[in-house]
Amino acid sequence: MTLSNSGTIDLGGKSVHRLGFGAMRITGPGVWGPPSSPDEAIRVLRRSVELGVTFVDTADSYGPDVSENLIRDALHDGTGYGDVVIATKGGFTRQGPNIWQAVGRPEYLRQCILMSMRRLGVEQIDLWQLHRIDPLVPRDEQFDVLRSFVDEGLAKQVGLSEVSVEEVKAAQAAGVPVASVQNRYNLGDRRAEDLLDYCTEQGIAFIPWAPVDAGTLARPGGPLESIAKAHPGTTTGQLALAWLLQRSPVMVPIPGTSSVTHLEENLAAADVKLTEDEYQSLAKAV
Repeated sequence: MTLSNSGTIDLGGKSVHRLGFGAMRITGPGVWGPPSSPDEAIRVLRRSVELGVTFVDTADSYGPDVSENLIRDALHDGTGYGDVVIATKGGFTRQGPNIWQAVGRPEYLRQCILMSMRRLGVEQIDLWQLHRIDPLVPRDEQFDVLRSFVDEGLAKQVGLSEVSVEEVKAAQAAGVPVASVQNRYNLGDRRAEDLLDYCTEQGIAFIPWAPVDAGTLARPGGPLESIAKAHPGTTTGQLALAWLLQRSPVMVPIPGTSSVTHLEENLAAADVKLTEDEYQSLAKAV
């Protein structure tokens, strides 16, 4: 596979391949606690970089702390991460498996980034993203903190997660240099279509989570399976990722996995090219 076929985008002060790796699934069940095999998680991370991944996305709440610690164990070379951009997120507290509580108090967000810096072993986060805007805290206070992270050099770039176009515009109006947006988006769920269009217009990286979830489009006899027949050896998941890459030049899918085999399958999507007719048929098949 040739990951450069996925295209590139500038993030964290570097040019990265647009097909990255999401490091949520290298934790335990419910994104809680350590994985069943930490050694396998480290192999997955190292193999991703061997295959050309230059963008890894994580969060302090994955574990919590587990994902960031594993990334440091697997990829830190003693001085940093070389050509690999590590993006992380903060703003969630965890009380148990599958339990997430947004906390956007400025002092807590500052604690989040400082602790992520310590766990990742860096003096500056490449890309730090607010995991959620806390509705109980004035959003301008949260935007002020994001802006201060860049001004103070704690983060090279900052971004937002699960937001609307109006919220992105509000952050920009508050002086936040929004470099990325991370929302749920895939072939089967395109509720963030207007946000993606805005990011494309603005040159903001759009990082879709759950990128392979194509819903009913992947059912037997469905449109993905039909197109897969014209691409021998290609899975419906690879086609779903290939469609995302063709959807917008700012799209940065981050499929995650805890398996080296599944990792290699996902990244092979960089070599898949849909014809215009195939692309359009999937675009219309919501």
